[in-house]
Amino acid sequence: MLFKLLIAFLLMAVCVMVHAIALTSAFRYVEARAISLGGESWRGTWLLSRIAAWTILSHLLQIVIWGFVYAAFDAIHGLTNAVYFSAVTYTTTGYGDLTLPEEWRIVGGIEALTGILMCGLSTGLFFGVFARIAGLLGPRSPAQ
Repeated sequence: MLFKLLIAFLLMAVCVMVHAIALTSAFRYVEARAISLGGESWRGTWLLSRIAAWTILSHLLQIVIWGFVYAAFDAIHGLTNAVYFSAVTYTTTGYGDLTLPEEWRIVGGIEALTGILMCGLSTGLFFGVFARIAGLLGPRSPAQ
């Protein structure tokens, strides 16, 4: 069980790193554009669409990483099934049509918690971008 916990925490750390890189690059992208909704809402909408797509790609990468590990250790048979199980677990949908063996169940729980945290970070990013382009937050000063 200790080995499975180590795997789960390493995967969580990888997810945090992947998501931090994705969010940081998204923030830099937004800051470089300085878009506001003043009269041209299509520009802000298009930016939000690109940010949403970018964050979903980040989540998908994390799901695939978990799936590869499940398949590599034969916790779920077959890569397609493993990635599907990972997606259902990461998003906390939990259909229950595929389940982990008993010794891997803690890993599934940690994946679900990781997914909740990463989705929360994405929500924060999306709110921050929306607030910036809607003018709810002023532009950052160079001293910040």
